[in-house]
Amino acid sequence: MTNEKIPYKIYLNESEMPKAWYNLRADMKNKPAPLLNPATHQPMTAEELSGVFCSELVQQELDNHTRDIEIPEDIRNFYKMYRPSPLVRAYCLEEKLGTPAKIYYKFEGNNTSGSHKLNSAIAQAYYAKKQGLKGVTTETGAGQWGTALSMACSYFGLDCKVYMVKCSYEQKPFRREVMRTYGASVTPSPSTETEVGRKILAEHPGTTGSLGCAISEAVETAVTNEGYRYVLGSVLNQVLLHQSIIGLETKAAMDKYNIKPDIIIGSAGGGSNLGGLIAPFMGEKLRGDADYRIIAVEPASCPSFTRGVYAYDFCDTGMVCPLAKMYTLGSDFIPSANHAGGLRYHGMSSILSQLYDDGFMEAVSVKQTDVFQAAEEFARVEGILPAPESAHAIRVAIDEAMKCKETGEEKTILFGLTGTGYFDMVAYEKFHDGQMDDYIPTDEELASYAAKLPQI
Repeated sequence: MTNEKIPYKIYLNESEMPKAWYNLRADMKNKPAPLLNPATHQPMTAEELSGVFCSELVQQELDNHTRDIEIPEDIRNFYKMYRPSPLVRAYCLEEKLGTPAKIYYKFEGNNTSGSHKLNSAIAQAYYAKKQGLKGVTTETGAGQWGTALSMACSYFGLDCKVYMVKCSYEQKPFRREVMRTYGASVTPSPSTETEVGRKILAEHPGTTGSLGCAISEAVETAVTNEGYRYVLGSVLNQVLLHQSIIGLETKAAMDKYNIKPDIIIGSAGGGSNLGGLIAPFMGEKLRGDADYRIIAVEPASCPSFTRGVYAYDFCDTGMVCPLAKMYTLGSDFIPSANHAGGLRYHGMSSILSQLYDDGFMEAVSVKQTDVFQAAEEFARVEGILPAPESAHAIRVAIDEAMKCKETGEEKTILFGLTGTGYFDMVAYEKFHDGQMDDYIPTDEELASYAAKLPQI
């Protein structure tokens, strides 16, 4: 097949779909640090975590050694509604850029939720239903996760309570209405519905909210309502496990045509998309079977990798969740109301934080206006309107392709296109009207948040 022209879209057959998720931690020499009990600062036990999360998800969260974890048949059958997703050769973008680079993207927006988030949402809803729960609570930023979870809960007949970051709630009303269409209740966060929400509003009057705030409210609601558990769309080990379906499919599709990427690029907020895309490639790198340059791309307004501190921190603003060791800006960091709501989280996955600290990947931050310029350039030639989160990866993929143009190197670039931006038109409008800013926190601001990190 090496002499054949690579198709525009490479699909796996249904029989080639992965039957097990890949647990990257099994191949990590340095395992991610354990979650700590916020009261005792001791590693969280399965019993303690089971009060917040579904029991089987707790086992996945704590499993550092099982490499392959079987995907239940019910989940595999649901996946078949929209998986396998296409691996696309960006021929038109390559031509427009005049680059010798070969550019591929894994497109995860071809489902009703419009993003990769459904991969984990359906898994978490499945385990909640299996446990006999009434429903689940969660937070959402831009709304992709909340949309995916509301769809998954509708499928399994579960109640779904979503706390949506206030600025996104106001910027993206149509995403909110999709969630309500699937039966979810959607509350702007911080709200007056919870004790922690009222506390945050008292301390930060007029705040536009953050994912950390919304997490606090969702956790409080879960632990104070019988028959409910909390679920999360990123950051956690279990979520990166479920999202490994992206990378497993991508690698299988590339292997069919003997394609090996030189550079792998993913947007990074909490880590679910990036972790899922790179999982099998990083596994090869950890085992010494192959090498890749892996780049995490984050917003300059919320730069946890590039300007954060690697330390134990609370996962939420209300400080009710376990402590995680991660690259963090501080749990009370309130990012600017930029338009990539899914990347407005103060910390990063413990798995990715450990890999980054060990030097297995690199990170860059990009400005919001540069991101939207890349999104527009991509949309005009590739025919897909990307979500702002995805456009962070597009920005750096274009930058790397242009470096190849300068040097004449024929590198193969792979990036993750996490979802579509059809509910983000207010953001595109701001960009087109020249009303979009590029707020970047100062060193002094970040230092003030870092000074408040818990002393572990």
